[in-house]
Amino acid sequence: PAMTIDTTKTYTATVVSTAGTFTIALNAKADPITVNNFVFLANKGYYHCVIFHRVIPNFMDQTGDPTGTGQGGPGYTVKDEDPPKAANAADQYPLGSVAMANTGQPNSGGSQFFIVTGAEGESLPATYALFGTVTSGLSVANTIKSQGSTAGVPDVTQRMLSVTIHES
Repeated sequence: PAMTIDTTKTYTATVVSTAGTFTIALNAKADPITVNNFVFLANKGYYHCVIFHRVIPNFMDQTGDPTGTGQGGPGYTVKDEDPPKAANAADQYPLGSVAMANTGQPNSGGSQFFIVTGAEGESLPATYALFGTVTSGLSVANTIKSQGSTAGVPDVTQRMLSVTIHES
């Protein structure tokens, strides 16, 4: 999408899910392309009723695929905005980090994103745009995490009901 955010402003997203509500502080300065894409999709209602399709305890909660299969996306991809490599690999994506999922290929992110909820997610390689942090309601992500499985298929289907963007 065309660049419509102002990187001098602050953006947050309020996510209402079937498990509760959480807030994400979006980092428009570090990841303007990814945040712009997320804001664009949220404002278009793209995330309405989308499930958390991949949920792995001690790792992450992934959502953003309207097909619920892990294969869907918006029909386009965005340029990578990988974070700087952390001095300690175990600290690359702190708990509550929100990052853009990708296929493993360059510039393959689209609409799917994940919330880091465990140690396995904290030490991922620096190949996922770290575009936000859960600032309130991390307990909601942890509830979703507790309903996941090592196979990634959640025992309980949780979904985003709405994502509302706030700009200041």
